[in-house]
Amino acid sequence: MRLEFLGGAREIGRSAVLIDDALLIDYGMDTGTPPAFPVGDVEPEAVVVSHGHLDHAGAVPALLAGQPRPEIHWTPSTADLCTVLARDTLELHGGSYACPFTEADVARLAQHSHTHGYGEPFEAAGYEITFYDAGHIPGSAHVLIDSAGRSPREDDGDTRLLYTGDFNTEDQRLVSGTTARPDADVVVCESTYADTTRPPRAEIEGAFAERVERTLWEGGTAVVPAFAIGRTQEVLSILAEAGVECYVDGMGKRVTELFDRPRNRDSLRDPDDLRRAKGHARFVSGRDGQRERIADSNTAVVTTSGMLQGGPAMTYVPAVRANPTNLIALSGHQVEGTPGRDLVETGSAEIDGRRMPVSARVEAYDLSAHADRDGLEAFLDAYRAATVLTVHGDRPEAFAADLRGEGFDARAPELGERVVVE
Repeated sequence: MRLEFLGGAREIGRSAVLIDDALLIDYGMDTGTPPAFPVGDVEPEAVVVSHGHLDHAGAVPALLAGQPRPEIHWTPSTADLCTVLARDTLELHGGSYACPFTEADVARLAQHSHTHGYGEPFEAAGYEITFYDAGHIPGSAHVLIDSAGRSPREDDGDTRLLYTGDFNTEDQRLVSGTTARPDADVVVCESTYADTTRPPRAEIEGAFAERVERTLWEGGTAVVPAFAIGRTQEVLSILAEAGVECYVDGMGKRVTELFDRPRNRDSLRDPDDLRRAKGHARFVSGRDGQRERIADSNTAVVTTSGMLQGGPAMTYVPAVRANPTNLIALSGHQVEGTPGRDLVETGSAEIDGRRMPVSARVEAYDLSAHADRDGLEAFLDAYRAATVLTVHGDRPEAFAADLRGEGFDARAPELGERVVVE
């Protein structure tokens, strides 16, 4: 197999790997300023999408703009999430460089979509593909690619490549941690949290819930910026279990409803838990100054965006920032250069073009859906005889070096690099 790393190599964002110029795995975007997309021009025969986050799937509709148009393969939940993301991108950025596709391209998604369950092999671009539950978000998949079904070129052999996508080995409230370890000769492995070892998740959840409860008991307002997909629903479940009534705002409302649809409930660890959490929250309409009233109330609100780059958080954070009794509880990783990262490091952030000092308590809780260093090593222990290519991280080359020290054949490809594997 010949792999070309079009994105996600020695970086987080715009993940895309092209195999033998025929099969494209993921096609994401980096939502920074300015946004960035996979490098090079591609015309794949087929596209396989590991999961429904912008950095892995945000640019997929752009592949349907020309001719020929590739078929797209994903799980049912990923198909639904990608459609929601595409429409949200159109609504926010349509007609600008930040949106590389049109309404017509998004409409074509349904025409070229093929959904598959876990453990059900299918053919794409002549390869046999199988999805395995990656334990990251509902519908997320490890992608096993077997070249045995593809007519081999003279220099090709039979290779089994495992693209991990984003994954977690620890149970979350929405999904169980991955237990899949399919045989593979080559593993393209994410390394987002290769430098981090977290406390047990229950400990983090307990500290988060206790802090929100204390804030409300003291008369303050708790604002919880959260990613719409996965994190919002996790936070709602934690607060529901703690008996904390809350509001939910932003795209997380749509995603919560989507996960509760019959065809997506099978991808959840406990569908009834999500339904209880949903029933414990009040959905914000945003009409008639509702957000301003909530921000001035003794309550909690879970809202996008998770890194303070837009969404209703742009209303709530300025409204609560001046009162030290209030709480801004960041619920996930804050990428360098984002307002959320700036807020954690400096106590102020640029929001809506204005630099705002924040007197409210600012705390970060690592409710990540990624495996930490221990989880990554536990997963890769099954692949000591395989070639490991580390991607999707701030320092994947350092992780690869550590793996080599432990006896692995490991390296971190560079952006745009072509790698031949067997």
